[in-house]
Amino acid sequence: MTLMPPRDFPALIRDVPDFPKPGIQFKDITPLLADPAGFAWVIETLAAPWRGAGVDCVAGIEARGFILGAALARSLDAGFVPVRKPGKLPARVITQDYALEYGSDRLEIHEDAVRPGTRVLLVDDVLATGGTLLAARALLERTGATLVGAAVLVELVGLAGRARWNGANPLEASLRY
Repeated sequence: MTLMPPRDFPALIRDVPDFPKPGIQFKDITPLLADPAGFAWVIETLAAPWRGAGVDCVAGIEARGFILGAALARSLDAGFVPVRKPGKLPARVITQDYALEYGSDRLEIHEDAVRPGTRVLLVDDVLATGGTLLAARALLERTGATLVGAAVLVELVGLAGRARWNGANPLEASLRY
């Protein structure tokens, strides 16, 4: 199924200046997700490159990556694994620290979230400098997963996150700013 973006598509992604810190121009996708046609377009666009790729599991990065990842997993007939911020998972975890364009953070995944050899698609909402995506990739590699690739809704081209990803696995972006 190929869907066209909604007619008012540009208005469905809004810029929020100085969020979460001064100087950051945040791309807010919540209006796009709230629009039924927009949300359907997002999931179909994210899923299209991965159909037939043998994805067993989708790993979504907290928090908007959960929304996209869970719906994408359903669309690809795959399981879903959350990649979380610290202190949110109840069982034993492995962790990865990383740098953001405005600070640093840490991601966690359950030790046993993915069995070795499981074919995993990594999903997030935005690719900026690439730190979050690289940290999640490192976590998945430590579980023994086979990373099929990564999908993001928005790529902020000027921040060069794709260059840090360096082609180790395919990286698909639905929208580029």
